[in-house]
Amino acid sequence: MNNEAVHTRRSEHLLEIIEERIATGAYLPGMRLDETELANEFEVSRTPIREALIQLANSGLIDLRPRRGAVVSEISAQRLCEMFEVMAELEAMCGRLAARRMNDADQQALLQAHHSCEEARDMANPDEYYRRNELFHLAIYTASHNLFLIDEATSLHKRLSAYRRLQLRVRDRLRTSYSEHSAIVDAIIEGDGEKAADLLRKHIIIQGERFADLIASLSTLGIPC
Repeated sequence: MNNEAVHTRRSEHLLEIIEERIATGAYLPGMRLDETELANEFEVSRTPIREALIQLANSGLIDLRPRRGAVVSEISAQRLCEMFEVMAELEAMCGRLAARRMNDADQQALLQAHHSCEEARDMANPDEYYRRNELFHLAIYTASHNLFLIDEATSLHKRLSAYRRLQLRVRDRLRTSYSEHSAIVDAIIEGDGEKAADLLRKHIIIQGERFADLIASLSTLGIPC
């Protein structure tokens, strides 16, 4: 692995750690994330820390403020639930359009992403499944052939990334998620847009519901409900 690849992987790893700490409340809303302190904690230079923080800012999990640097974004439990509701509808729309507009290349990409998720499921590795799951959903967005919809779905998907990754650690969620993926793939390939939309909507809403236990505890972490 070359130096650039190692550097990129280090930044991604740091992003995932910080992302999870935000999702679990270890880093509370309004908390300042100091580059130097993080670099010392993880024993890296400030460069990969800065890159990870920029990516987190792009996804909306932190704010980069003048003179204060990186600050964890404020988000209420109600707001988070609302975001999951919108995400479910965006994904449903992507699935409906993909079932109508998918070409051979789109179908191949979706099947490959689905098979890759199967491998991660068999490894019982939630973090690896999460990474491959991202590509699975992106394949559906791409197959919709609606650039505006792709941009909007991708943006909100990133905004919810920490929470979507965390819920995959719920018991049996990998197996259930993959099973849901299989039904979604079948519906899209069969050209059944309404079924694909319904399955995707339920797939995302299920994620939100399984995350409800964490939502219920957010008030104890200082996050308003």
